[in-house]
Amino acid sequence: MKKVWFITGASRGFGVLTAQKALERGDFVVATARDPQAVTAALGEHPNLLALRLDVKLEAQAVVAAQQAVARFGRIDVLVNNAGYGLLGAVEEANAEEVRALYETNVFGLLNVSRAVLPVMRKQGSGHVINISSVGGYSSYAGWGVYGSTKFAVEGLSEAMAMELEPLGIKVTVVEPGFFRTDFLDVSSLVATRERIDSYAATVGAMRDFAAGANHAQPGDPLKLAGALLQLADSDTPPVRLQLGSDTVQRVRAKNQFVEKEMAEWLDVALSTDHDDVLKQAA
Repeated sequence: MKKVWFITGASRGFGVLTAQKALERGDFVVATARDPQAVTAALGEHPNLLALRLDVKLEAQAVVAAQQAVARFGRIDVLVNNAGYGLLGAVEEANAEEVRALYETNVFGLLNVSRAVLPVMRKQGSGHVINISSVGGYSSYAGWGVYGSTKFAVEGLSEAMAMELEPLGIKVTVVEPGFFRTDFLDVSSLVATRERIDSYAATVGAMRDFAAGANHAQPGDPLKLAGALLQLADSDTPPVRLQLGSDTVQRVRAKNQFVEKEMAEWLDVALSTDHDDVLKQAA
């Protein structure tokens, strides 16, 4: 059966490529962006495409967009919460305004759109929510702490949503891409903190140099990621987490091993904090 997709941030990057792949196989796509003309410019006119204006920071706009999607196509089968951007800088360097703006889009925006679309899926008794996180949402990097914290939030929300929505027939997956060859490291998608502190030159400064040199040389192929999202949406048993990219797989495995190692080293202290009643029962 043809699916109806609702994709945020669909004027470029993962969003537009996923929309393109879905249209090519005959699905219906509601492609949203702050400028819907940019969506049409990227995808062209298509009978299965509905390009809508949506700034995810505005919940009322999200509600209207969801209503327009249902009015046009009758349902929403797949929600891809893709809209977002990056912030590069040390945690101390990020000021309150920069942090707040990032959360408004990456976290509160995702919540706005989810609250707008989930009533449609609950009424249907079906649907799949795909939340785009990052390898940085599972394992932090120097220079990406604040950005990563927004994606850590997306991970936690997604885990809870998966538990809450499974009995209602709705699936949830959080996707963790590594570094893909998109415009994410361009100024169009990446904001640098205004402040730079010399003390962080060896860590965050090195990351800035890496980001500048890695732009459009990342290991991941965004077209293949879009194909993977279609495969994910077609699965009857999708995972709660999907790592995409060999760099993500390596990073996740390394973190899991590190956490297990530290927990083993401090296990006696960890277990010693139980109440005496619990310790007696265990004995």
